[in-house]
Amino acid sequence: MASLSIRNVRKVYPNGAEILKGINLEIEDGQFLILVGGSGCGKSTLLNMIAGLETVSDGSIFIGDRCVNDVPPKSRDIAMVFQSYALYPTMTVRENISFGLGIRKVPKDEQKKIVERVAETLQMTHLLDRKPALLSGGQRQRVAMGRAIARNPALFLFDEPLSNLDAKLRVEMRSEIKLMHQRLGTTIVYVTHDQVEAMTLGDKIAVMKDGVVQQFGSPQEIYDSPDNVFVAGFIGSPSMNFLPGKLIRSESGIAFTLEHEGVITLLPLPASFSDTLLASNMSERNVILGIRPEHVTDAVSARRSEVAGGYHPTEVACTVELTEPTGPDTLVFSWFNKSRATCRTHPRAAAMPGARMNLAFDLSKAVLFDPITEQRL
Repeated sequence: MASLSIRNVRKVYPNGAEILKGINLEIEDGQFLILVGGSGCGKSTLLNMIAGLETVSDGSIFIGDRCVNDVPPKSRDIAMVFQSYALYPTMTVRENISFGLGIRKVPKDEQKKIVERVAETLQMTHLLDRKPALLSGGQRQRVAMGRAIARNPALFLFDEPLSNLDAKLRVEMRSEIKLMHQRLGTTIVYVTHDQVEAMTLGDKIAVMKDGVVQQFGSPQEIYDSPDNVFVAGFIGSPSMNFLPGKLIRSESGIAFTLEHEGVITLLPLPASFSDTLLASNMSERNVILGIRPEHVTDAVSARRSEVAGGYHPTEVACTVELTEPTGPDTLVFSWFNKSRATCRTHPRAAAMPGARMNLAFDLSKAVLFDPITEQRL
């Protein structure tokens, strides 16, 4: 096992395209790092640089205490699991797993013990004599993981390993990967564009956009306190609501002005929130209020529960545009001042397209952003 240190790493191609713009990340020994972002953000390029498949234009990459900028991939003590599995079709599962061990001249008896141990860990002992063509997508991905585990590397690299699987298999394989990490305790760097995978798997998440790390922290830190509008909108499903408005002084402190259907409603902020804004002289300014769907609910449900420890949110009337039943709850979509708002409500709430409905906003969980810089205030 080993720590991973990425220090001011840049990647510039000969045509002048700058893909990575000074990446700094520190990963402790045994941690599970998720690199997440949309297509073209640079996450796969960074993974390939860690693996040695891409050169570093500037900066340094350390695996443990060794700078690996000029170390060939085979000497970096890493194992990589690809999106396409990359299995040898003419070999059995046993032969695929032991292939790398044979290249490293591991004795046959030792190879057999390692393969059996890995197969037991991944619950695929019964598959050892099959060839890849006879395996399902999830089983093939398990073999690819087994081949990586057999090497006992200092660092595992995963490049969107679940993107080829159907929804049910993705959930199952997420659990497999998390269990594998708990059993082995090896440092893992995992690339994905799926924020659900990021939230469920990682100890640390690096959210990337345009070759820059927008935020680095634990899943809960990033979910609760996003640094900017991009991170807030990318992490979370459904994504955070963004409502433009203004902070003004009110009798109770500071309120947020929400415009809807030509009517301006004052949403008083909770006392602790309001006091902080007053102390920072943050009144009388335009803001974007970010609030997650689970903190917006139908007023009837809100009245039945103690919301935010006794804080009673203001109710706002709206017209339901669309509903999406999900089973345990229902997503209700409506519009506020040209911005769509999503609320998560009771599955049997009386919400029908075109109907009027009162929504309750729990502003104790809200986040404020600057409308120009889009950074959190």
